[in-house]
Amino acid sequence: MIQPQISFAFSPYTALYDLIVPKDNMLRQINELVDFSFVYDELKANYCLDNGRNAIDPLRMFKYLLLKAIFELSDVNVVERSRYDMSFKYFLQMAPEESVIDPSTLTKFR
Repeated sequence: MIQPQISFAFSPYTALYDLIVPKDNMLRQINELVDFSFVYDELKANYCLDNGRNAIDPLRMFKYLLLKAIFELSDVNVVERSRYDMSFKYFLQMAPEESVIDPSTLTKFR
């Protein structure tokens, strides 16, 4: 099984999510209600566990595509919005100051 690679990185700014992303935010609720661990089981055949560089976590990539579908955004727009929208960053389990992926990575993942 693919091991989860993402978790909220230690950041002095992580507490901002509690201030900026309201408890009734749709993305916060989805994150709390849905168990996304099925993504690892579905994609385990597509990832080499003992060779090569670490890939971007498949769960994060899946969540990017989910955001793209929910908000009807292009690859470029979903990545750009995740750069400044704190609810997107929270949903993607990114530290507030963490950089986003290149939009072409979504095409490769898909």
